[in-house]
Amino acid sequence: MPKILIVGGGYAGFYTAWKLEKWLRKGEAEVTIVDPLPYMTYQPFLPEVAAGSIEPRHAVVALRRHMKKTNVVTAKVTRVDHATKTATITPEVGDEWTMEYDQVVMTAGAVSRTFPIPGVADEAIGLKTIEEAAAIRDKLLTNFAKAANLPAGPERDRLLTVVVVGGGFAGIEVFAELRSFASDLIKSYPGLTVDDTHFHLIEAMGRIMPEVSLETSHWVLKNLAERQATVHLDTQLQSAVGGKLELSTGESFESDLIVWTAGVMANPMVRNTDFPLEQRGRITVKPDLRIVDGETIVPDAWACGDVAATPDLTGKGVGGFCVPNAQHAVRMGKQLAKNLVASLRGESVTDYRHDNLGAVAGLGLNVGVFQSGKIAVKGFPAWIAHRGYHGMAMPSFERKFRVVGGWWNNLWLGRDIVSLDNRERPRAAFEEFASRPKPAAESAPAAAPAPEVGTPAGEPGPAYANPADEKGAAEKGAAAETETVETSAK
Repeated sequence: MPKILIVGGGYAGFYTAWKLEKWLRKGEAEVTIVDPLPYMTYQPFLPEVAAGSIEPRHAVVALRRHMKKTNVVTAKVTRVDHATKTATITPEVGDEWTMEYDQVVMTAGAVSRTFPIPGVADEAIGLKTIEEAAAIRDKLLTNFAKAANLPAGPERDRLLTVVVVGGGFAGIEVFAELRSFASDLIKSYPGLTVDDTHFHLIEAMGRIMPEVSLETSHWVLKNLAERQATVHLDTQLQSAVGGKLELSTGESFESDLIVWTAGVMANPMVRNTDFPLEQRGRITVKPDLRIVDGETIVPDAWACGDVAATPDLTGKGVGGFCVPNAQHAVRMGKQLAKNLVASLRGESVTDYRHDNLGAVAGLGLNVGVFQSGKIAVKGFPAWIAHRGYHGMAMPSFERKFRVVGGWWNNLWLGRDIVSLDNRERPRAAFEEFASRPKPAAESAPAAAPAPEVGTPAGEPGPAYANPADEKGAAEKGAAAETETVETSAK
């Protein structure tokens, strides 16, 4: 039975495995998916997770729960040698091993792309994982609680200043969602006002959201300005050392929460393969998603999603390739599964082609934008479209129910404003009050005092707690002795 190895459990990998389970006949192939995480993250929901509108666990899909016929391995693929059709699997605990395969699907996804700007690696946080989104939410809540106890001044300003670097879709969405969240939090802190909060977005280009029209992007800028959120266009971040941001415009301010969304890159693990890569580090593929070396097809090897340079047959892609977003990754995964099944059965494969349906973004509660061709919708209707589209796109009915149920609860109950920032050190409370054995020097018994003069050998002398007790005992002894003499005289 042919063995199919899927490297990566993100959008593309998840949907490839999900559809292979549906279309493969019983006994036709054995499928294994390998990913360091046991779940797929629905990344369009990360801004809402950061803003407390979606519970973090509801924005992920457990692989083992929804993969009934697929072998799920929670580990890293650290090397792929297609010449021998082997992959090195490295788990978090235990020894690595080698897995053999007949067909390989590379869907390792992308990671945050940063630049060597001083302080960014130490102070900033990305927005590619559910853990990052949850940490951003908790950080904002914790900072509000701290700031409420401080007088107006630099330290309070630092805690209430939020900075987002990158004006693409992800950056604008998380920036606007956090602004909306902070405005709601003000109601719970009577000592703080909206004027005490400071929101800055830094974008190196002269515009934001290149996926929408220039007119729509201007509307977004105006809307953010009305909500007291500042966007710095044509501006580069030069330093973030110690949380102090230095901009190319000469401006400077401090922040305790810096979110980096300025680009992604293909997972660096693809460099540990013998597959051909283009200049941006992505695997080169044909439109039918088979890996290709120049004009030569690499047999039994496939790739799609953010890790692949997939030609965009519509002619609308940047540089002629499909842009790395969820809309493409989901559909690529489905198409790759179809082509892989067709290939196993000796049938012809089909090129991947997808006309962009448009772009939709949530900008906080009740505000959004939608762009499809020349049609632009703004405000509340676009926000409904945003939630409707992504609510339907969330894989599995079980996940849809959890997400929509959370939205419904928030409609009546509001967003939960409890910070779980201490989960980073879950044993802190236990450690603070836990009893510990005394050090050896303290627990060792004290040496017995030397016997007094006149004390028979082998009999211990009196033990006194302190010199005062010793003096008191001597005085009592003298008094007793005097009383004995007087009694004898009588």
